[in-house]
This record gives sequence, structure tokens and C-alpha cells, in this order.
Amino acid sequence: MYDVAIIGGGVTGAATARELSRYQLKVCVLEKEEDVCCGTSKANSGIIHAGYDARPGTLMARLNVRGNEMMEKLAEELDVPWKKNGSLVLCLSEEGFSKLQELYDQGAANGVRGLKILDRDEVLRMEPNASDRVYAALYAPSAGIVCPFQLNIALAENAYVNGVEFRFCTEVFTVKKDSEGFLLKTSKGDVRTRCVVNAAGVYADRFHNMVSEDKIHITARRGEYFLLDKSAGQHVERTIFTLPGAYGKGVLVAPTIHGNLLIGPNAEDIGDKEGTCTTGEGLSEVLTKAGRSVKNLPVRQVITSFAGLRPHEDGHEFIIGEVRDAEGFIDCAGIESPGLASCPAVGEMAAGILREKLKPEEKKQFTAKRRGILNPSMLSMDERNQLIRKQPAYGNIVCRCEMVTEGEVLDAIRRPLGARSLDGVKRRTRAGMGRCQSGFCSPKVMEILSRELKIPAAMVTKAGKGSELIVGINKDML
Repeated sequence: MYDVAIIGGGVTGAATARELSRYQLKVCVLEKEEDVCCGTSKANSGIIHAGYDARPGTLMARLNVRGNEMMEKLAEELDVPWKKNGSLVLCLSEEGFSKLQELYDQGAANGVRGLKILDRDEVLRMEPNASDRVYAALYAPSAGIVCPFQLNIALAENAYVNGVEFRFCTEVFTVKKDSEGFLLKTSKGDVRTRCVVNAAGVYADRFHNMVSEDKIHITARRGEYFLLDKSAGQHVERTIFTLPGAYGKGVLVAPTIHGNLLIGPNAEDIGDKEGTCTTGEGLSEVLTKAGRSVKNLPVRQVITSFAGLRPHEDGHEFIIGEVRDAEGFIDCAGIESPGLASCPAVGEMAAGILREKLKPEEKKQFTAKRRGILNPSMLSMDERNQLIRKQPAYGNIVCRCEMVTEGEVLDAIRRPLGARSLDGVKRRTRAGMGRCQSGFCSPKVMEILSRELKIPAAMVTKAGKGSELIVGINKDML
């Protein structure tokens, strides 16, 4: 019997798990994939929004601003790279200025600090590659960028170190309320728990509707992106938005925390909650819209494209709280943008509800800090040479594009909640995220995974069962 079972290992589930790990509670995270950060959390813009876009008085507004304020301390504690680079919302005509003023007023009402409306000349001095058509812009200095993979992984690792159990490849089929709490039927047997946190992303409506007569509906809203090489990473310094529309904040152009340039997303509501394919039409739309706000886009430097799904709730609002007719069932549903920026505050709120309900004792020993994977390139030459003498694997380059060493790959596999697939290694070390997109490093990473996990190379996967890279081998030969 668990005190709390969290459905979903994205940033919402991981942030809630970390907050709950401060208390004397038996907590587990149930994740249907082979790792954390395999859904919405892995494919987004990586933006820490300032908080001017959400309507005043909404949970979105309150938790966005609170999450933004929490991010600096959280990133420091968990050793996650982040940068407060600021953002600009461009207005390209005099007719749109009233909408820009409305965003400013919303941000002020939400408590966003430092907002300022800039004129054309001020914008172009800050961002020379902004469109020549720019009329004015809303500047938000508190906006930032973060690595969504590393944030999600760090939250989960820290929760795990503090006692939270993670059960991967464990798909939840049904949730049923009973006299003892809840019975969850999963692909790996039954799970009993006093309370449930529903952090299931695009599937959160499914689990909510199993226990409540007050139905909710979540639509998978697909967004497509281009990622450009690091040679294009200085094209803009800040995150560049256009005025938002009915489907969200629109197509952005932004540097990433690792020095690439990101363009996207568009927004399309689809019926397939696994529909992360890109489309020619969608990617063309992204380039067209991005070109309206930023000129001379270096599109020849595109190294990959991808798509992610946002869990859009019909009321366009976060749903966080105990379900009226299912005591002990806590929703964290509809966590779309600004969900990444809000995740520390969402986890704080969800854990606060459970703290009031369960009245647990606070742990005397809680490990708040976590160290990330050592990057030798951040060391001085003398320090690097000393490291290589002690651990020669740090002198063996595995990924030439990102200069990732074998030592980093080994750390990714051996650390708490270590990588079990190529994608797991990639999200922890960036091996495979460079210009060649794993064309050269994947065989070596597969070899290391095979050796460390003590499995045949044919059983090494890209992202869990069913994504094996070596095919056509008779299993009797393994």
C-alpha cells in the first residue's frame, strides 16, 4: 500500500514527487515508458515564461509567475543549466498595439516584474535580426530558457534519492476507488494506494473520468519545430514571440540553453494522442510565421525537426486539486504552456494538498542538492588532464559533434535512475544531439549500453521495447 501513486513521469509528476519526498510518505511514480521525460516534457520550447500571457486570476497566471520565481533556486539546487535571457513579443503594425498593451496590463496584474513596451528603434538595437516591420514590442526581462530534459531528469533523480520509487514500463489501465483508497490495474500488476496524483499529460482526462462524474476533456495539440545548428545560435539573443492568437503564443525563435537555435511551434489539434509525426504543411507554416518576426533565418543550418503534444484542456486552464467526488484523487491536468515554467509551483501546490490531507512528518534528512553529469569541457586544461589520468574514459570522445566523452556516458548509465536506451543517454549527455544526429556516435553508445547493462547489442533500444536498432537476428543466437 502506497501513500501516493503518481501517474506520469514528466516534469509535473517529477516535481510533485520531489516535493512529496520531503515527507515520511511511501510514494511511487508509475510511468508507461522506459524513462522519465518521454511525453510532453521532452518536446517543447524550453521556455521559462515570464507570466504575462495568462488571464489574471487563473491558476495558469499564478503558477507561471510563482514557477518563474522558483526556477533560479531550483536550477542551482539541482545543477540544471538555465539562463534568464528575456523575451520580446513583437507587434508588427500599429493596429496590433492595443493587444500589446493588453499583454502588458495582464502581466502587471499577474505580478510580472520589469515589463516594458519598447519602440521600433529600441527593439532593433536589442535584436538586429528582428523584422524591419516591427512597430513595438513587449520586453519581459524575467523570461528565461532551460533544458527541459535535464530539469525533468534532475527532479526525478532527486526524488529517487530521497526515497520515491519509480516503476517504468508500467502502463496504468484503470483506476478504481475503493474503501481503502484506490486500486490501479497496470501492465505489471495491481498497485494499491491511499491517494493518486494524476499527472498523465494528454491522458489525464482518461484517468480523471474513470473516478469522477464531472468529466473533463483534453485535446492533443501538436506543435512542430526546427532545431538549428549551434552556428546559428547567436541569430537572436532573446526569445522572440509574435502576438498570441487563438491557439497559443504562436511561433517563436529562440536560442536554446545549449547554444542552438529553435524555431516553432505551430498548433494543430489532433485526435491521436501519440501523433508526434511532423508534416510538410506544418513545418512550412513554422518557417513562414517565423520569417515574419525574424529576418535572415539561417534555415540551411537546420539539423532536425520534431513535434510535441500539448495537453489542451477545453477551458484552457490548469486543473489542480482534489476531485470533488473522488476523495484522495488529485488532478494535475491540462498542464500545457506555460507548464514547464510552472512545474515547480504545480508540484508545490499538489504536494501541499496532500500534505494537508495526509499530515505526514517532515523528514529530518532531505537531500535538496543534486549534482549533474560532469562535463570535462567546463574544467581547466590541468583539471581535465588530472581527471583523465584518474578516469581514462573521460579522454575518449564518443560524440564528436557535442564532444561527449565515454566517462559522461558511463555516468549517465550508472547514476540514480540511469539511462537504459540511446534516447536516455542522449537526453542526459547530448550524445546524438549534434549536427550528425547520432550518425557517428550511436554504435559506440550502443556498445557501452550493451556492456554496462550486460545485454546483447541486439537488445539495446532507441527508446524502450519495440525500438531495437539491430533487427533480423534469430533470438536463439542471443
